[in-house]
Amino acid sequence: MALKNKKSNFSEWYTEALLSGEFIDYSKVSGAHIYRPNSFSVWEYIHTYLDKKFKRDGVKNSYFPLLIPEKLLNKESNHVEGFSPEVAWVTHAGKSKLKERLAIRPTSETVMYDCYSKWIRSWKDLPLRLNQWANVVRWEFKHSTPFLRSREFLWQEGHSVFETKFEADKEAIKISKMYKDVYENLLAIPVLEGYKSEKEKFAGAEYSISLETLMPDGKAIQACTSHHLGQIFAKAFNINFLDKNEKKSLPYQNSWGITTRSIGIMLGIHGDDKGFVIPPKVAQNKIVIVPILFKGKELPVLKKANEINKKFSKFGSILDDRSEYSPGYKFNHWEVRGIPIRIEIGPRDLENKSVTVVRRDKGIKESVKITKLEKRIPELLKIIQSDMYENASKNLKNSIVDVNSIKELNKVIDSGKIARAYWCGSINSENEIKKKTGAKSLNSIINANLKNKICFISGSEAKYHTYFGKSH
Repeated sequence: MALKNKKSNFSEWYTEALLSGEFIDYSKVSGAHIYRPNSFSVWEYIHTYLDKKFKRDGVKNSYFPLLIPEKLLNKESNHVEGFSPEVAWVTHAGKSKLKERLAIRPTSETVMYDCYSKWIRSWKDLPLRLNQWANVVRWEFKHSTPFLRSREFLWQEGHSVFETKFEADKEAIKISKMYKDVYENLLAIPVLEGYKSEKEKFAGAEYSISLETLMPDGKAIQACTSHHLGQIFAKAFNINFLDKNEKKSLPYQNSWGITTRSIGIMLGIHGDDKGFVIPPKVAQNKIVIVPILFKGKELPVLKKANEINKKFSKFGSILDDRSEYSPGYKFNHWEVRGIPIRIEIGPRDLENKSVTVVRRDKGIKESVKITKLEKRIPELLKIIQSDMYENASKNLKNSIVDVNSIKELNKVIDSGKIARAYWCGSINSENEIKKKTGAKSLNSIINANLKNKICFISGSEAKYHTYFGKSH
């Protein structure tokens, strides 16, 4: 199946590649998608990688109920106002109407903090740092796109409580760096780290740190977030403790999460007109072996292909020895699925005691002696991983343009790029930007040099160095 051109029709290309590559299927509920093994395996890599990091840092896993009583969800006004349009409700059990509506978890601050108010009594109970791997439902009415914007998705959500603001601030940055490592080291995706604006921060947070990147359709996308909640939720949920001086005090809190949106970002950025390209570090099958079979010469080729397959089983190698399909069909079959390396072996290769190795990311072919294959394949996987990150980084860097006026910003946005400008950060100016350009602030650079800088809109003192763009 020939896919749509990625550059000219990203949306259709993306959907076709997801379906033909067996990454998703549609369920009977709009916006709720089935994660097939080709995509769920990527989430398992992310899960395993982050789970180890969290545990090494002292975070413990837990699980809280999917259903949240309405009175709990309403406890923090800014928080519920931010989520209320997206909440799905359970109103009946069988034919009986419930006395109180139950929200299907859009996020777990409320249900978790109700428990925290019971569990935390003394400074000795702090810090409390819990994480859960779970699913959430947000009944968005925008156009659903698998992974990028869906009504049900998977994530991890961490919720921390600290004695001091210093500890909480330190963790908020630390977690953001962990997420940055996932994107850059595992998924080969460059990201822009920074603070969300007052308008765009998480509902109920004092500040939010996000990672942002640019999709091939010219729209930016939020990759994940780490929020400092201050004492806002502690006040709403009556979370307090006796400090070392036996004085009643309010703690400081954070919440942080990364979702299966990360899969869609990875697939969209690295893919090409043939389909997806999976970075080796998150490819459950890093190699596919395709024997080139000619009548009467099948057995020795298949024997050697099986030997090679056994040698690379630790890389999840696949031997495609189906006789009913042509080599070209098989190449296309595995290319859309993004397998990093293809090994071809035919009678002539056998005579030369070599194989043809093909890189999925660049399509480069090389002849490798069979005796040197065990050394060359791990080397090549590292090169592919590095090259994928470097290529994506180059594309992102070339898509960021500094601007000094609304007119310049509008021109950059219309070209499908990200604008960067010094900014005062006012909500009024952000509303003006949205109205005139269709863009919004993505995030602002942490520890930016703002000396003698002025806002590109108001001409007043700049408080931020900010990225702007249209966004998913």
